[in-house]
Amino acid sequence: MNLNYIIGSGGILAHSPRRTQSMLMMIDAYQPEGVTMIAVDSIFMMPHLGVLAQISEKAALDVFYHDCLVRLGTCLAPKGLDKEGQVIMDWELVEEGGRRHSGELRFGDILHVPFESPKGKAIVKPAKGFDMGAGPGNKVEANIEGGVVGVVLDGRGRPFDLAKTPAKRIADLNKWYKAMDMYPV
Repeated sequence: MNLNYIIGSGGILAHSPRRTQSMLMMIDAYQPEGVTMIAVDSIFMMPHLGVLAQISEKAALDVFYHDCLVRLGTCLAPKGLDKEGQVIMDWELVEEGGRRHSGELRFGDILHVPFESPKGKAIVKPAKGFDMGAGPGNKVEANIEGGVVGVVLDGRGRPFDLAKTPAKRIADLNKWYKAMDMYPV
């Protein structure tokens, strides 16, 4: 819960056909809990910036923030487990300009919310037994970032566990890919 930023680096993340694919790969791999901003190293530049920083720290930071880092968005993932379809969190997202998005997150679902504002706020109220960083069932208000993907509300539970039967696992994956618009028709 204390980790609030993940920056992915490497060819598979930098060169995925769609940024939403990079974001979901990192969410699945790292299984962030609570509120986590996610970004990707655009072209595997970070290792080289370490060398540049020895010559000019300011130049390295400028390149890092303006050319290297691609902000994908924020993942909101309550920690806990429940039965599929149960409401596990009420949520509201507020963009800088005041635009609001709200709804319910159900266990087993992923919701993808395009979030145009670079900064905003999330107000989430997890259900009893689910934790977003303030203890089970406690409301959390947090600053978030939009990005090229937006906000992903991950209701698949933590620890994340894929279905054991192939038919259910394939159905779940297809549902999540559709929710993330990973392979538009």
